[in-house]
Amino acid sequence: MPQTIRRAVIPAAGLGSRLLPLTKATPKEMLPVGDRPVIEHTVRELIASGITDITIVVSGGKGLIQDHFRPNPALVAQLREAGKTGYADAVEEVGELSRAGHLTYLDQHGPYGNGTPVLNAARNFGDEPILVLWPDDVFVAEVPRAQQLVRAYEATNCPVLALMPMDRADAPRYGVPVVKEDLDGGLLRITGLVEKPTPEEAPSDYAAIGGYVITPGIVDELREQTNRWYEHRTGEVYLTDAINAYAGSRAVYGQVIQGSWYDTGNPLAYLTAQFAAALADPAYGPHLRRLAQGLGTGAPEPV
Repeated sequence: MPQTIRRAVIPAAGLGSRLLPLTKATPKEMLPVGDRPVIEHTVRELIASGITDITIVVSGGKGLIQDHFRPNPALVAQLREAGKTGYADAVEEVGELSRAGHLTYLDQHGPYGNGTPVLNAARNFGDEPILVLWPDDVFVAEVPRAQQLVRAYEATNCPVLALMPMDRADAPRYGVPVVKEDLDGGLLRITGLVEKPTPEEAPSDYAAIGGYVITPGIVDELREQTNRWYEHRTGEVYLTDAINAYAGSRAVYGQVIQGSWYDTGNPLAYLTAQFAAALADPAYGPHLRRLAQGLGTGAPEPV
């Protein structure tokens, strides 16, 4: 029987260079999407999926993340005294996320590459499987993406990658899985990933996006990569390489995620995520739709 997944890692040590100068002083994980920072969407998704132990791997200059989730009873009391009950409730609720998700923070150490924060955090998890979600992504789904990944792991007892259908023209932006078998419910048996192939070389019509179930065997492969890095100081440590090495002899699966995916890693993607979140908001959506229609006709929309 597969072990229950209780733990998750959120790698949040990146520089956010594609969003400069917006991220010069503000961590990219703290940029708002809707009425909350993007990393809060990820934390809420994990808690809603039954995860009770979340490690956020950070680097220097990321103190705002801790400040955001840290309970602030003094501010809550001040707001309640001023009669601002709604604001007080909202601040208090964010502070409760830290308790509900048992949020802990870990400074990243080691070589560059997205495998390093996973290995840093996994040292504390023993032989348990873990969820890894990047805080650049926002998913809108009836069943949270994290829960879809957990269900796929429970069905296979193997590592699982989150996949989304893609246009082959976009293949150079993603890792593209090599699909061996298409099973029921969007579950795919895969034998590896091709990183950023040309459209002609893409082995499938799926993109690997920011979500994984990582098992101890994948962690072992990351450890081997890191040991080689310290010996030769070549390249970076990537999760894709560890998955490919593992998939050479053992089963790996991909789960096609049901829902809408919004990336926030570059300016256009971030604006798209903001716009989609605003349109979905019951308070702001109707006005913004009228505004967009007015812009289309050249007629200004009064605020």
